[in-house]
Amino acid sequence: MIKVLGSSEFDTEVKDGVVIVDFYADWCGPCKMLAPVFQELAKDMDGTAKFVKVDVDNTQDIAARFQVSSIPTVAILKDGKEVDRIIGFMPKQAIEAKIKQYV
Repeated sequence: MIKVLGSSEFDTEVKDGVVIVDFYADWCGPCKMLAPVFQELAKDMDGTAKFVKVDVDNTQDIAARFQVSSIPTVAILKDGKEVDRIIGFMPKQAIEAKIKQYV
């Protein structure tokens, strides 16, 4: 299951390994399109990378720290540091290929 992170738990959850963070908002159409793709990737890559979500409306501090100016944004973190990002909707295969570069 994909965990929706708040500000208090974010740093702890992303500090180790490869973590894929979906920055989204409930009102965002492309975010809704990405949600099932993100869910599939989390299932397919279980044990390889951790998948989490951050609601930019509820955790503006995290969104600001990562300079998220457009959603959806998928950030790829390795040991707590951002190594890559995808802005906007992309097909599952494209996202998966980008993630596999870091696992």
